[in-house]
Amino acid sequence: MSEQINIAIAQVNPTVGAIGANAERVRAARAQAAAAGADLVVFGELVLCGYPPEDLVLKQAFQRSIEETVAKLAAQTADGGPGLLIGAPWRVEDALYNAALLLDGGEVVAVRLKHQLPNYGVFDEKRVFAAGPLPGPMSFRGIRLGVMVCEDMWYGDVAECLDESGAEMFVVLNGSPFETDKRDDRLNYAVARVTESNLPLIYVNLVGGQDELVFDGGSFVIGADHSLRARAPEFEEELLITEWRRAGDQWVCEAGPIVRSLEADDAVYHSLVLGLRDYVGKNGFPGVLIGLSGGIDSALSAAVAVDALGPEHVHCVMMPSPYTSQESLDDAAECARLLGIRLDSVNIGPAMTAFDEMLAPQFAETAADTTEENIQARSRGMTLMALSNKLGYMVLSTGNKSEMSVGYATLYGDMCGGYSVLKDVYKTSVFEVSRLRNAHRPSDCLGPDGPVMRENIITKPPTAELKHDQKDEDSLPPYDVLDAILRHMIEEDMGKDDIVAEGFDADTVHRVWHMLHMAEYKRRQAPPGVKTTRRAFGRDRRYPITNGFKGDV
Repeated sequence: MSEQINIAIAQVNPTVGAIGANAERVRAARAQAAAAGADLVVFGELVLCGYPPEDLVLKQAFQRSIEETVAKLAAQTADGGPGLLIGAPWRVEDALYNAALLLDGGEVVAVRLKHQLPNYGVFDEKRVFAAGPLPGPMSFRGIRLGVMVCEDMWYGDVAECLDESGAEMFVVLNGSPFETDKRDDRLNYAVARVTESNLPLIYVNLVGGQDELVFDGGSFVIGADHSLRARAPEFEEELLITEWRRAGDQWVCEAGPIVRSLEADDAVYHSLVLGLRDYVGKNGFPGVLIGLSGGIDSALSAAVAVDALGPEHVHCVMMPSPYTSQESLDDAAECARLLGIRLDSVNIGPAMTAFDEMLAPQFAETAADTTEENIQARSRGMTLMALSNKLGYMVLSTGNKSEMSVGYATLYGDMCGGYSVLKDVYKTSVFEVSRLRNAHRPSDCLGPDGPVMRENIITKPPTAELKHDQKDEDSLPPYDVLDAILRHMIEEDMGKDDIVAEGFDADTVHRVWHMLHMAEYKRRQAPPGVKTTRRAFGRDRRYPITNGFKGDV
């Protein structure tokens, strides 16, 4: 019977589909863990193929590649070094499972199949995986490990079965994406499983960006006494060595490093930086192109881009029209100077004139309206896409969640782009995060110390500047009111009457409700962007565009 064991928590950043590269990350972590005296290295959910693999996992060639790679990794454990506990898709007979595989002594010595398959929000695992049976423990060098895969920890039945079958500690492989309120949920569910079983628990999460999702790491260990024994940093790769000893009939984890969790706005900013960095890097773009308007959304987007990629990979363009103020020109120029990025200027006035002349016969006897405003926005979109085609940089759109929610954006105009870094960030949060970044630079960021935008950008009234003296609040409720109503409608699925009962003006609530549902068709055509809330405008929210329901939610 083993009396002590060292378990390495490998918090790594895989890329979906890059099976060979992901396997190299596993090998590198194992080598580092071996040098530190680890007996076992534990990785996150589906680390070998990346998470979520979506329908890619259904390809037979993909499944064969996984099996071949697992065989090679298993063979390498014959050297007497640390065993590996990895996540991978795994075929058993004619079914495909989300599995945890224990590799040791040159073989795959145990397989456990995920029992609870999430099928809500961004998750649709029942589409591609079969549910495994309630599992028993894995035996590893004299210890019985109760292995769970992500969602298995959120329900009591899997942990109960493992406990009753003789597990001595829980080990949970996770692919849990970032949401602002999710970290407490994870810890609470972990503590619940510990409380029910009186067993310690190791929680291993992935880290990194995958399309709209960002995995925030933050892996941890909870002792049988409910104490936090170790915690890895958030939003970065880490190998955390935990030392365990047997004390009577229980395993005790020696106190290890405990990295402080980030505050909410700081965590949001890190998620934006990591999400953009991995989207650009994993897809092979040389950099990003941003329309810098002098407003807060484009300024914050530029700051995130510089922190993620470095100033040499960020190219900004100011595209003034006759309605662009000198204040906006000055603010954009100062923002570019503070960030150390290239800023070009392309006047869209000639494009506006050309469209006016071209469409004059069709527009005869009609008054100017939002049509002409949208032509400006689309002239800018066309300019950015032309530069993107010529230079190869990806256009980064700059709209926020408040605007996207109510359709205060122009299709094929300011919605143009390959990625939208603020897509799931409300306008009020844009202000808060901008103040945070002006106050300090996170340690893993590539941008400058000190402010990244003028204070005037944060304090001046937001405007699209598509006509004289235009302000956002000419068309929208004040952002603090709008965002509060939208959070009730989107994140909490509250009905109009319930929101009014919270103290909001009934006419305003009905107006926002109407704008939210009328804009569904626009949101379907928006680029992907970083998910930060529980209900982002992507796979989280699946509403019909053609929708005849006009009543309460």
